[in-house]
Amino acid sequence: MGVSGCGKSSVGEALGRQLGIPYRDGDDLHEAEAVRKMRLGVPLTDADRWPWLDRVAGVLAGDAPVIVGCSALRRVYRDRIRAGAGGAVTFVHLAGSREVIAGRMAARTGHYMPPSLLDSQFATLEAPGPDEAVTVDIALPLAEVVATVLARLG
Repeated sequence: MGVSGCGKSSVGEALGRQLGIPYRDGDDLHEAEAVRKMRLGVPLTDADRWPWLDRVAGVLAGDAPVIVGCSALRRVYRDRIRAGAGGAVTFVHLAGSREVIAGRMAARTGHYMPPSLLDSQFATLEAPGPDEAVTVDIALPLAEVVATVLARLG
């Protein structure tokens, strides 16, 4: 979990390979209208997000064990995912500075989320506490981020 550009896909795929479980990108679970809004630089509302969060929870419920990359920016979103998943869900918060993430977003190609929405992502983010997620600093190289996540998950 984390704001757009924090590395959810890269870390999720690498964790999946290490753990031998599938990775699903939550971006693929958005409705077409939500993707259209984001392409236009329009932040999503809670009404836009609820069906998406339910689909994320459905993947967790139906395909477990599975890793799903999902922003899950607010506690209420994470609560909804946990409730819909019907089982244990572990969140890994990929945290980084706005500058690091903005640089990554500017360098990536082919993604519908424009860098102009990064500020709205940070404004929405309710960083999880240690009772809710494992938090890892994304300033580390990918291999170190993955190793840190694995060590903290035990």
